[in-house]
Amino acid sequence: MTSAMIRALLCASLLGLAGCNDGSGDPNAQVGANPTLPEIQQYLLPPVHIARIVGWRKDETPTVAQGLQAKAFATGLQHPRSLYVLPNGDVLVVESKAPKGAPIKRPKEIVMGFIESWATSGGDSGASNRITLLRDSNGDGVPETQSVFLDHLNSPFGVALVGNDLYVANTDAIVRYPYTEGDTKITAPGTVLTPLPGGPINHHWTKSLVASPDGSKLYAGVGSNSNAAERGMEAEHNRAAILEVDRASGRWRVFASGLRNPNGLSFEPQTGALWTVVNERDELGPDLVPDYMTSVKDGGFYGWPYSYFGQHVDPRVKPERPDLVARAIVPDYALSSHVAPLGLAFNTGTSLPAAYRGGAFVGERGSWNRQVLSGYKVVFVPFTDGKPSGPPQDVVTGFLNSDNKARGRPVGVAIDKTGALLVADDSGNTVWRVSATHPQLTQR
Repeated sequence: MTSAMIRALLCASLLGLAGCNDGSGDPNAQVGANPTLPEIQQYLLPPVHIARIVGWRKDETPTVAQGLQAKAFATGLQHPRSLYVLPNGDVLVVESKAPKGAPIKRPKEIVMGFIESWATSGGDSGASNRITLLRDSNGDGVPETQSVFLDHLNSPFGVALVGNDLYVANTDAIVRYPYTEGDTKITAPGTVLTPLPGGPINHHWTKSLVASPDGSKLYAGVGSNSNAAERGMEAEHNRAAILEVDRASGRWRVFASGLRNPNGLSFEPQTGALWTVVNERDELGPDLVPDYMTSVKDGGFYGWPYSYFGQHVDPRVKPERPDLVARAIVPDYALSSHVAPLGLAFNTGTSLPAAYRGGAFVGERGSWNRQVLSGYKVVFVPFTDGKPSGPPQDVVTGFLNSDNKARGRPVGVAIDKTGALLVADDSGNTVWRVSATHPQLTQR
């Protein structure tokens, strides 16, 4: 394809669509157990609205809900994607860049490659694909130690500790490292527990990871290799799924499938059920398909690519599979379309205000393909008896400025040893710490 043709495609997608009204509705109206699902729209090229990254100015911080305060916990990072709090309170920050993808073959892929490069941080000169350790011994929100804990990793994302075994989910394998409490650096070579579906095509590359409560199993989220199976189902072998890995042997099985891009794997503390947040498909309209959070059933099928939000058929996918659509499970809770949830953390602490106890924080990285931008915030979903029990509440916002340019994009979330909320901002290259404005009042 000539450079002139490429420029024409970019102009058609970026300039033409940026000035039109795609019918985007209110993102806040499409949440909960029964979201409104409008008629399907299909496109030659997807609508585009890029929130260009401008970064945070000195002394700028996100906006937080009443009763909370936000401060930078660590700055100058390189794409902090996910967070893991060790038993002694040390915080592991996973800094990661996407692996090289498949060769570009279609006009839409040229446009999308350009979009993704424009909508990410420009600070790519430093090191990444590593894990940084932050140690805040006295819990005052100011780390005394910041050190490179593990380096030269392959697009890492998920982390789990079981005993003295630390597991890192790279984009292509789960790797085990020896860990002793208090370590600030691991120099021992890792041992591959099991490979994970990776390249040469690796469309959704983040691999979430969590250990079962008894430590015998690991659960890994593996995203699809496409938007809606346009590469063929042979490219989706053991993908769009959550894998259950036996920690002793490395053998694994597909625990649940039909999950386009599952992330934020976490066990709900009251019921012990496994939960995930899922990025759903694009190019069916600004209000399709709602991303969601859901409990995950052993052997469950959640629709992708043949259907969405239960039995709603995606007409683009051929051949159809009515047998699979008939058993597609309806997700528990819609988060609105295209918000791109990547982080999930249940709050069991008491240091945040009482309104945030018992529910789940969700990091929404944000949309690129609807005129009214959605996501770009952290929300809290209240839970009762192990299930969502109310509308999501905005907790951390301000990632978009008044011109709809992005200061940052929230991804992973975690609760630190003091009960404060940590947020990985992968385009602002910062970890934010959100705590109670008046901690003594939260204990009542």
